[in-house]
Amino acid sequence: MTILLKKVATLLSVVLVLLAVVVVTRTARYAYAVSGVEPVAEAAIPSGVAERLAGAIRIPTISHEDSAEFNAQAFKDLHAYLSDVFPRVHANLRREAVGEYSLLYTWQGTNPSLKPMLLMGHLDVVPVESGTESEWQEDPFGGRIDQNFIWGRGAIDNKSAVLGTLEAVEALLAEDFQPTRTVYLAFGHDEEVGGARGAREIASVLRGRGVQLELVLDEGGVIGDGLLPGVSAPIALIGVAEKGFASVELSTRVAGGHSSLPPRETAIGILSAAVARLETSSMPPRFDGATQQLFERVGPLFPISQRVLFANLWLTRPLVTRILATAPATNAMVRTTTAPTIFQAGTKDNVLPTSARAVINFRIQPGDSVAGVVGHVREVVDDDRIDVKIAGKFSAEPSEVSSNESAMFQTLEKSIRKVAPDTVVAPYLVVVVTDARYYSDLTENSFRFLPIRLESDDLKRMHGIDERLGIQEYETAVRIYRQLLIDASRR
Repeated sequence: MTILLKKVATLLSVVLVLLAVVVVTRTARYAYAVSGVEPVAEAAIPSGVAERLAGAIRIPTISHEDSAEFNAQAFKDLHAYLSDVFPRVHANLRREAVGEYSLLYTWQGTNPSLKPMLLMGHLDVVPVESGTESEWQEDPFGGRIDQNFIWGRGAIDNKSAVLGTLEAVEALLAEDFQPTRTVYLAFGHDEEVGGARGAREIASVLRGRGVQLELVLDEGGVIGDGLLPGVSAPIALIGVAEKGFASVELSTRVAGGHSSLPPRETAIGILSAAVARLETSSMPPRFDGATQQLFERVGPLFPISQRVLFANLWLTRPLVTRILATAPATNAMVRTTTAPTIFQAGTKDNVLPTSARAVINFRIQPGDSVAGVVGHVREVVDDDRIDVKIAGKFSAEPSEVSSNESAMFQTLEKSIRKVAPDTVVAPYLVVVVTDARYYSDLTENSFRFLPIRLESDDLKRMHGIDERLGIQEYETAVRIYRQLLIDASRR
């Protein structure tokens, strides 16, 4: 027995040594591999770009959840403003109003055999939260420009995409540029409330015309500075997929009564326990798809302690998955998330409510589904007293994953790096829903990327207080849109 144990120990030692050699070798060979790109000369930016964006910010095209608050005149004013400040665009491109308030532009290419490309943005913005107006450094709809920034609602989300794209087209028209493939510009008016009357209708128009698209580019990832701790290079996060969306309502009805004679379980207690079970029994994490592609691309840029993990996923995948699932930002990238957002019950402090209602919002990982989420909720809640159903105006399945090896992804990557050569480009899973989902059957290359450079603190400004965009960052975005139009429209 002693001899056998020694042989086993010796064999185990050999296996561990071989395992260590494999891990070290794979880590040593793990490097950031990307083809070289020659930077282009910095394109001149027409004067007034910041002022034109600021002018659009001053027009309060707000999307409200209550459609009765919709301000149609603001959208008409923005349409007129765009006509005034981009005269070449409106003289050379065909503009159509879709759903009355959304805009579709067509820039006809010289080769009709090539599939068109489509660049997207949205005209609407979210409201300023009531009561926070005094906390803004600048008027949210003042469109003030200081030495460094353009301030106001929509500076980032998403008038910078709309105006930035139009700036690029206007500049190219001034240079007598003519695209080989047809270019569409699609600007919805209701993205912030689901896009049903904007982007969905534009997609329906194109579908009805038999259009198939080579490329769709919508908002999504950005050029992030310091978004991944340990990586010093700015990372252009190109969304190759987006999560789905579903809100699930839980409700229960029981006998009410006076609070002095409470039963063993109340409506609030029953529903609270169900919500607690859902919070502690999330759907399982998975490290795959767009998230795996992101870390495979940027993994070699991490310090050695993290690099060894991504270089050896054949061994470390369970550990990496657990680590990513511990922080909210990365947890959202590896699982379908569970977020209780509404809880309603009771009207008076001495009355037992007869009903209680809660809404749980799920952001659905590719590979999961709306039906799967509802099934998960029913299984975890496991209480016949609780009714489970889909809530809200819409739900959305997660998107397909577009290939980061396609010619169009590589074209987009090169266009970014020609303008911003210090940038690392990586695939990314967008954890919110975008209007791009309405075009999923019209293209195999659906990417989500807003070419502005942001730091982690800037992300809180989107939909938050003190939204602003750096003037230089906006000019870089215009240059990237311009370069992409040159590169992608001629492939």
